[in-house]
Amino acid sequence: MAGARARPLPFDPVAEARGHWERAGWAEAAPGMAAVTSIMRAQQVLLARIEEVLRPHGLSFARYEVLMLLSFSRTGALPLARLGERLQVHPASVTNLVDRLTAAGLVSRVAHPSDRRATLAELTEAGRSLALAATADLNATVFAAPGLTPDGVQRLVEVLTELRRDAGDFTP
Repeated sequence: MAGARARPLPFDPVAEARGHWERAGWAEAAPGMAAVTSIMRAQQVLLARIEEVLRPHGLSFARYEVLMLLSFSRTGALPLARLGERLQVHPASVTNLVDRLTAAGLVSRVAHPSDRRATLAELTEAGRSLALAATADLNATVFAAPGLTPDGVQRLVEVLTELRRDAGDFTP
């Protein structure tokens, strides 16, 4: 499995670290350290799996996200500023992503029809086709089987939604 070690460790390194935290006198912070470290490792595992699927499509996960946002928009186009808001990334990152997708012929830049200051990123037919093919592969190999039971997936989404809401990611 991508993101996993060739040989699993004979112990849980996060549990080991938690024990070290507790023995060092940081017992009250140990559960939070274990939670954060677990999330960070889970992110590495999942990103490795996703990148393995997207690599043959010539996409990074960030570029895939842009293609999907555009494919779900009503017109297949969004202002660059809106892409940044939705992806929650810096405007320079959006520019870089759109530049790469444009160079690959997956997105084109077009003038906003009513705001001369804004530029739209518009999905091309090649971009739409690639997004659909990549999604089919991700659905089959990662999203349909993320490594948890359906109940575990639901609980995880609920917990992470709480964390993101508390961080100010969105308002309910």
